[in-house]
Amino acid sequence: MGWDVPETFLFDPEPLVRATALELYNQTKALGLICPHGHVAPGLLAEPNARFLHPTDLLIRFDHYIFRLLHSQGIALESLGVGVPEGEYDPLGAWEIFCQHFHLFDGTPTGLWLRLELIQLFGVNEKPSARNAADLYAQIQAALDTPAFTPRALFKKFRVEVLATTDAPEEDISLHFKAQRDGYRVIPTFRPDGLLQVLRPDWKERLSRFETVSNRSIETYTDLLEALKVRRQEFKKAGAAATDHSAANVRIEPLPEAGAEQLFALALKGKINPEQAEQLEAHALFDQARLSAEEDGLVMQLHLGVTRNHNRHLFERLGGDMGADIPHAVDWTRGLQPLLSEFGNPSQGRGLSLVLFTLDESTYSRELAPIAGHYPGVRLGAPWWYFDSVLGMERYLDAVSETATLYNTAGFNDDTRAFASIPARHEVWRRVVANWLARKVHREIFDLEEASRLLRLCSYDLAAKAYGLEIKSRLIADSG
Repeated sequence: MGWDVPETFLFDPEPLVRATALELYNQTKALGLICPHGHVAPGLLAEPNARFLHPTDLLIRFDHYIFRLLHSQGIALESLGVGVPEGEYDPLGAWEIFCQHFHLFDGTPTGLWLRLELIQLFGVNEKPSARNAADLYAQIQAALDTPAFTPRALFKKFRVEVLATTDAPEEDISLHFKAQRDGYRVIPTFRPDGLLQVLRPDWKERLSRFETVSNRSIETYTDLLEALKVRRQEFKKAGAAATDHSAANVRIEPLPEAGAEQLFALALKGKINPEQAEQLEAHALFDQARLSAEEDGLVMQLHLGVTRNHNRHLFERLGGDMGADIPHAVDWTRGLQPLLSEFGNPSQGRGLSLVLFTLDESTYSRELAPIAGHYPGVRLGAPWWYFDSVLGMERYLDAVSETATLYNTAGFNDDTRAFASIPARHEVWRRVVANWLARKVHREIFDLEEASRLLRLCSYDLAAKAYGLEIKSRLIADSG
């Protein structure tokens, strides 16, 4: 039996629901892709001659969904080329390991994405295995060697209308301008975590690099805040629509000005303790929210409730983003109250646009949907990390739609480091939402016209509207 993607892929087996889901899904095929949050390297689109070197470079080395699962089975990440410079590992050997263990992805969202990528992009018609690994490598390599498979060519093939990257303040954003000048809308996202989390082992190094980029000495917290304010404006000139912040806890509250300066001075001396560092970060996040609300209007994204780089041994050996982000419980209701009391009511003239992401599903219905269903500037982000899956998406839709309404969500973003997975992730989302809506149609909760409108919103309009993005297709989000 061949390996394929049927037109009813991911749809309910009940015939009426399946037919309606297919009818709805087909209405999204002409829509481009809005990608307001992700981690693709901007250099891929900045240089006309940029290429993916080989299948391992394209599909394995930068996709922590893939290598984290292989790592869980005792496979050394270095053997996959992860954290290893090009030329110091065997790309074909890494690919063979991946194919030998492809069965590990059965039933996972990663397995679904890979199926779509390999079949639809490269015409692979059999499931990867130890037997066919070398042949598949050669087939994909032959495609990558053609002009049709450069990052820029795939950007157009995928119909990406806007792609947001994630960038530290000390990083070079000239790459975004290069891509934009050639017609590729690649925009930065301002992520200052490395400068606000003073206990990070590389904090002093990052601060020094930021001093160079900002052309100023940073000796006080006020110096840092002013430099970040200026840098945010520079990001906005490069097209940035949002900031992005990851913190372990939902603690965003101001300190007295003198208190913040005292804690920053301790940080510079290397004498700050964990509780003080958390207080300073909470204060700094509050200031970043104030800049969004009062100065530049950048949407503030919060990815909270996760212990980053939980595997300390792996972090020390290979660095961050090795798939070891582990969720923990947080208190959104109490944690966000100081922030929302200050900036959550546009009638105060200081409206904040806030997009919230969680790794604790229990908070969707208990806390996040009620918050988004009340505060005008709050939107719920798409299911993130472990819940970017068929069942995770369905549980999300069930949990938030009746309390917050879908209109108070931010649509979908792919949040990927793996460029080739972008259209696959959007397709899975659109198919799952189409099927979820089709079930509602046959329960007479929605009629077909309402379901069609909501699918269009979830597929395209809500993301564009939440991030204030000007896009090609006419928005229907404001119509009745």
